[in-house]
Amino acid sequence: MRHWLALLFALPAFAHASQWLAVTPVPGQGQLHYYASQAANRQARSALIVVHGFHHDAKATFDAGTVASPDGLVIAPLFAARSGKCRGEEPEPQPGDLVWSCGGWAQGEPALNAPQVTSFKAMDALIAQVRRQWPQVQSITVAGFSAGAQLVQHYIGFAAPQPGLRFVVADPGSWLYFSTERPSPTKDCPTMNQWKYGTDSLPAWLPGDAASAQRRYAAAEVHYLAGGLDTGTGKGTAYSVLDRSCAAQAQGQYRLERAQAYARSQQAPLVIVPGCGHDVSCVFGAEQARRVLVP
Repeated sequence: MRHWLALLFALPAFAHASQWLAVTPVPGQGQLHYYASQAANRQARSALIVVHGFHHDAKATFDAGTVASPDGLVIAPLFAARSGKCRGEEPEPQPGDLVWSCGGWAQGEPALNAPQVTSFKAMDALIAQVRRQWPQVQSITVAGFSAGAQLVQHYIGFAAPQPGLRFVVADPGSWLYFSTERPSPTKDCPTMNQWKYGTDSLPAWLPGDAASAQRRYAAAEVHYLAGGLDTGTGKGTAYSVLDRSCAAQAQGQYRLERAQAYARSQQAPLVIVPGCGHDVSCVFGAEQARRVLVP
């Protein structure tokens, strides 16, 4: 009896096993690796793409995604970095891998070793790969946590619009505003409305303009998540990596306050997950989040 119970409790681990795959966004310009559910999920009609945070914890983010969507297709890209301070426990980049700076990928920047490949183009290629490899998928949710949420929010406005996409932005350290309004503006902050916090001084490699990006963002299906304890400087808030620039502080003091202010500016609901700080496993694994992550 104990043997069968042990086997029963081991089954979810096998069901959530991952594949380590890769996609080439631009021929000859390097690969983006990603974790994906095993082929047993080929009957899934929806896919959940989860994007890691600053510490590039793609596998942990994948595992959190499988808790939210245990029977669906889950994908987790790794925007590889060479620096140990932000690489975490992920594999070190190998020759042929696309590599970004610790934070540049989160705002769509080109790869350090492939100027033609922005992280937005990499996301485009990943979504196209999901549709090729799993053609039965009809709906794709792109969900980012922390710095990954910054990538997702910027991607919505400045990437090529695609049908069948929905988005979840969870606990970013800062937000992209399409207006000059801020909840806590300061007079002496020239960067307050500059990219990546606003739409002034857009970089040359960025496709489109501010007006078209705002229209795309307004037309997209976007949901907002935040941990109820993602505030203050205490344990579990990842305060050491919180953006404390004047441009970020104009949006609020901590991540939860910034999320609440942004949701109000968009007149959109914010799902607050009680009992969670800055922890992707806690936030994405909560029942409140699952209802948002899985359509």
